[in-house]
Amino acid sequence: MPRLSEELREERRRHILVSAWSCFSRNGFHVTSMDDIIAATGMSSSAVYRYFRSKDELIDAAADEALVLVRDMFDRLLERRPTPTPAEVIEAMLVGVASRTANSDYDLTRIAIQAWGEALRRPAHGERTRSFYLSVQQKLAELSARWRAEGVVPEGTDDAQLATVLMSLMPGILVGHNLVAEVSADHLIGGLASLGVALAKG
Repeated sequence: MPRLSEELREERRRHILVSAWSCFSRNGFHVTSMDDIIAATGMSSSAVYRYFRSKDELIDAAADEALVLVRDMFDRLLERRPTPTPAEVIEAMLVGVASRTANSDYDLTRIAIQAWGEALRRPAHGERTRSFYLSVQQKLAELSARWRAEGVVPEGTDDAQLATVLMSLMPGILVGHNLVAEVSADHLIGGLASLGVALAKG
């Protein structure tokens, strides 16, 4: 039997992943079984297990995909010149959520939320997730440092504090999108501006 080309191998692996994302988006990690995923792929069980040995491997791959999109978004923001403003960063976060829901078959924001619970359930997955978010927080601190150097935020701004605030917005945006109501950039920026004024008054 001829060996599969690397391109076809990657195409099949991606097909399995997308099939799993559809199942996870619809029914969650733990209700979804490997049999459900295999049925969704239209492939044989042996073919699927050739690429992924367990459902946990598929869960990890799904969570990684959702996280990588966040990392890539902040990488692109850091590459931009001139530096994007705080308002533009918040807008990019909201656009990022919209891009993760653009596919009609699956919603990576739902997978991201489920992945938080998975990080609490499995220590190894939790450590990977923690390391990822710490790296994102570092990228946000780099943005803060650039804003400080460019006079966008006050000279005495603590970059770690500002990064923590921006980091804390992401879970809220996902919860709003999935469980409450979509959040607009104007709505979120206006609320933060009002809160900033109130906090400055003490």
